[in-house]
Amino acid sequence: MSAGGRHFTDEAGTPVFWLGDTQWELFRLFTPETARRVLADRAAKGFNVILIMLTGVDPAHIGDDRNRSYANLEGELPWVNGDPATPNERYFRTVDRNIRLGAGTGQTFVVGIFHQWHKEIVTVPKARGWARWVAARYRDVPGLVWCMYPKATEEYKPVCRELAAGLREGDGGAHLTTMHPDPSVASSSFMHEEPWLAFNMIQTCVDYDRIVEAVAADYARSPVKPVIMAEGGYEGVEFGKTQTALEIRQQAWWTQLAGGYHVYGHNDAWQAPQEWEKWLDSPGSRDLKVFRDVITSLPEWWKLVPDQSLLAAGTGSGFSLNAAARHSGGHWAVAYLSTPSTVTLLPDPLDRPCRAAWINPSTGARTPAGSPAMAFTTPAGWSDAVLLLEAA
Repeated sequence: MSAGGRHFTDEAGTPVFWLGDTQWELFRLFTPETARRVLADRAAKGFNVILIMLTGVDPAHIGDDRNRSYANLEGELPWVNGDPATPNERYFRTVDRNIRLGAGTGQTFVVGIFHQWHKEIVTVPKARGWARWVAARYRDVPGLVWCMYPKATEEYKPVCRELAAGLREGDGGAHLTTMHPDPSVASSSFMHEEPWLAFNMIQTCVDYDRIVEAVAADYARSPVKPVIMAEGGYEGVEFGKTQTALEIRQQAWWTQLAGGYHVYGHNDAWQAPQEWEKWLDSPGSRDLKVFRDVITSLPEWWKLVPDQSLLAAGTGSGFSLNAAARHSGGHWAVAYLSTPSTVTLLPDPLDRPCRAAWINPSTGARTPAGSPAMAFTTPAGWSDAVLLLEAA
């Protein structure tokens, strides 16, 4: 964690950008060979954080009866007799083969050890022992973050605290711990002040018009912790709502300019994980490489400060919200026009001479945008646009 609490660093203290992807079944339903191909694609596109469930996705969500008992490809279950006090060694040998793959691709794995689906299995009396066993087994694996997925209600606080204690006992605090409430638009800030909670995570699902509101709320909390928009609307069809590459871009840009970091997902990656060749190279995943490249090309990108006041007119709202942020020292400012629209900036937005450019968020192509004193309209034919101001 950075000293100021806003971003992540490597061990040398160099800022590390977070761009996540959900591959919930990477341990349960992927061979190491397939997992390597999926991870290599994601690494090439800039996804350096992968969210995975240790036991896979809730079988009730999947229509295939073979998966209705958390069994892996070899038919093994995570626990003997469904008891987390007796982990199944044969199941975890398959996890062992995949959990170290991130070391070869430079990716951090956020590993979920508990979901509210497990509440009748991983109970409060058994939670600490289960978490301790998992953390001790993988304490020496680099690039791990532990995660839990409760509902954001008082009912789940005791089990989360026991899990956190078990993780600390198992790996001595070698890995960060976080929490991702599911389902919940609210972030994990219902336990924000817990000392073990390294950073907050948010789930809006298909209600991603609430991203800016939710991220901004956590950004403003004290003590300061990074904010992760961990699950929005998945690319493809989710709960009857279609997310195209445009909606994927919108979610990522809204998250970043509100002060958070983003996680992408494709609906088929958990609905049909073994059909990975069909969804792996989706348009939205390609566009997020452009998103990452644009953000990380900004000098001191980690000093981004959300600032909607830069937009004097044309902010929009809901699914047509336009968002803005700036460098804390005034070296640059960015506005994202999520739909074809016109915005007017404050006079002298950087308090110094500057130049403006349009960036196409699906290609990365740049073109001059005129004087910062003028109104800006999305270039003809573009579905959305990034407006970049840089000190001259």
